[in-house]
Amino acid sequence: MAGKNFIFILLIIIFIGVSKAQTPAKFPTVSEAIQITKNGKEHFYASYYGITSFNRSQQYATVLQTSIKHKLPTENEPATLGLVDMKTFGFIPLTTTRAWNFQEGCMAHWLDNSTIIFNDFRNGKNVSVIMNIENKKEKKVLPFPVSGVAPNGKEAVSLNFSRLRITRTDYGYGGNGQDAQKDVVFPDNDGIFLVNLKTGASKLLVSLAQIKNMVPPFTKSSIEYFAHTRFNTDGTKIFWLARGIPEWNTSAFTVNKDGSNLQRCFPDKWGGSHFDWLDEDELMITANYDGKKYAHILFTIGKQDYKKLGKGALDFDAHGTFSPNKKWMVTDGYPDKNSGEQKIYLMDMKTEEVKLLGSYVEPKEYSDKGQWRCDIHSRWSPKGDMIGFNSTKTGERQAYIYRVKE
Repeated sequence: MAGKNFIFILLIIIFIGVSKAQTPAKFPTVSEAIQITKNGKEHFYASYYGITSFNRSQQYATVLQTSIKHKLPTENEPATLGLVDMKTFGFIPLTTTRAWNFQEGCMAHWLDNSTIIFNDFRNGKNVSVIMNIENKKEKKVLPFPVSGVAPNGKEAVSLNFSRLRITRTDYGYGGNGQDAQKDVVFPDNDGIFLVNLKTGASKLLVSLAQIKNMVPPFTKSSIEYFAHTRFNTDGTKIFWLARGIPEWNTSAFTVNKDGSNLQRCFPDKWGGSHFDWLDEDELMITANYDGKKYAHILFTIGKQDYKKLGKGALDFDAHGTFSPNKKWMVTDGYPDKNSGEQKIYLMDMKTEEVKLLGSYVEPKEYSDKGQWRCDIHSRWSPKGDMIGFNSTKTGERQAYIYRVKE
């Protein structure tokens, strides 16, 4: 009798365990795509993916407006930086900027609910501008363009957008606003700079010369550059990519804010592409897992606890970014080579189940030339109840949102 009871209890435990394991994710309710900008001119979010374009109250979103469609903008072709009123979807012009591109906008960041920082090209130099959106007055102009801003809004990372212009053209700015040093493979006076936004003081945190012996082999004709910086969630660490051309060798790096603990994220041949911090120590990067296939890879800085996310459903390069409550990751890929479809997915961080949110066709005139392509570039609102993205699905570049309800 006791043996039968034991078996019965064991079966119940197994049944409960299997039931829990097979419990499907309860995804939030997500609306259809809502266009928040008006046709007639091109509009897109004014920063790179994963950077929130919405202020803390979610009253406004920063957006660029331009008449340019199918060419790379120069420093003589300003875009209008403005706000979209999230209640009326009206566009409120703030100013113009001559330091922008279709991939990262003008790298506009919110410093607080009524203050933004963005990049511009003035008097032959790449700079950043701090502006109060309520009175449209500039509070400060700093002699450094920003690439990333700390969560506290008090510090920023700067890098060389002129060097980017000659190495990854669609991410740089025209006008030679910084010394690109194109004939120096690993400059010792250029790299990642940490900038105090209150005082304007800056210091070179990591130079290109410092990583010379930490990256794959290069030749005399190579040029190394830094791109894609991101502070972690508590502002103590910084991530970025180092890449050498023409070899296209990519290495992902992190460093502490004080310049200590410089380290590579992956072995050779893994590379690295897109990224977001889950918390102060865990980082997701799309990379070539084991040198074989791209995937969304989550790991802890300083460890090799690499984990592919999505159970095989997300084994491709895409723009993944985490919701404010860290329960979800939204990610969007590149256009399908045959259909031109760009797909947006939502993943449950607990179960790793993946749901398709939308699929939108990018017209050939946008996708044929990479320098003015329109990547989806998803971003969350501060409250996690909206996902913003760009699309050319109507034949024009416009900004959209999903409304998200848990």
